[in-house]
Amino acid sequence: METPGVAVRLNPFKGCEGPVGTRVPWSPHGRFLEQRPNFTLDPLLHAGCYYVQDSSAMYVGHIFRRHLGEFGRGIRVLDLCAAPGGKTTDLAASLREAFGGDFLLVSNEVMKARAAVLRDNVARWGDPCVKVTSADPAAFGSLMPGYFDIIVADVPCSGEGMFRKDPGAEAQWSPAVVELCTSRQRRILADVWPALRSGGILVYSTCTYEDCENDGNLEWAAETLGGEIFAPEDEFPQWGVRLTRHGNLLKAGEVPGEGQWAGALRKTADAPAPGREGLLPGMLKIDEADRILSIDYVPEYPVVDLSLQDALKYLHRDVLRLPDAPAGLIIAAFSGHPLGFAKNIGSRCNNLLPKGRRILMDV
Repeated sequence: METPGVAVRLNPFKGCEGPVGTRVPWSPHGRFLEQRPNFTLDPLLHAGCYYVQDSSAMYVGHIFRRHLGEFGRGIRVLDLCAAPGGKTTDLAASLREAFGGDFLLVSNEVMKARAAVLRDNVARWGDPCVKVTSADPAAFGSLMPGYFDIIVADVPCSGEGMFRKDPGAEAQWSPAVVELCTSRQRRILADVWPALRSGGILVYSTCTYEDCENDGNLEWAAETLGGEIFAPEDEFPQWGVRLTRHGNLLKAGEVPGEGQWAGALRKTADAPAPGREGLLPGMLKIDEADRILSIDYVPEYPVVDLSLQDALKYLHRDVLRLPDAPAGLIIAAFSGHPLGFAKNIGSRCNNLLPKGRRILMDV
């Protein structure tokens, strides 16, 4: 079986620093890598300078950007099934490039454990306009009627596009799983539908090849919930991207990445008046220690740029000795990018990196 490709997406608001590669044609900051480096041992990853993401998954961001020109500053977007955060960070970069800091992106994950991972990845990316929540789709539908201009729903699916990457996924597949996923996807869309304003856009995607979960469910949403499907565009046939009735299909083995399907529709049904501003269900707070990872953070303490060896020791939560650094609270950084706090007491530095961020492998 062909080895899956490796790709990253650079953070344009942290200098686009990261591994060197060739551009992913449907992602302005996506890069194909010739081989997989040890990402864990790259401090720039931990600083949020780039995100490791499958190139096919970046296609959802391409569909999203196709419709951004219809909106203006103050746009409100919901990434409904967001963990671990690849699509959220892609959407955030696109929104900031289009509208500066005048947008809201709500990044939601209903599963609590996955929501914690999402929160960490959003914190590393560092965009203050992104808010992380952990709520059922129905909570948005009931509490935030007509609130969002765009909802991105990369829904749980039968996962055929992941068989090459995860052989265990193939063992779990069955026609019954497909039927279950199709029904669950419809429930998710129906539950969140009231939160999308009339005229708003749903970007719908899966990582399966099943028509009933892809084109079929987009048709169901248009006919049952009230929407008009956008005709897909045949933009990258030379890269193996297929046209389906209502979307684009990327199949593992035909494209450099794994499997992905994506399409979009406009809501034509009426929507209730928007609810109160700022009422986000299940919002998770970003750790206070992570505020220095924000792209708009203004350093309040001395920034100490570490060597690669010392940066990895810091990320391992080892004791550092920095005799030339100022005494007191400092910001440990690598290549100018903050990693976290430390307290220099002269003979050593107390490492204040959150324990959950510690590199576990030997450095």
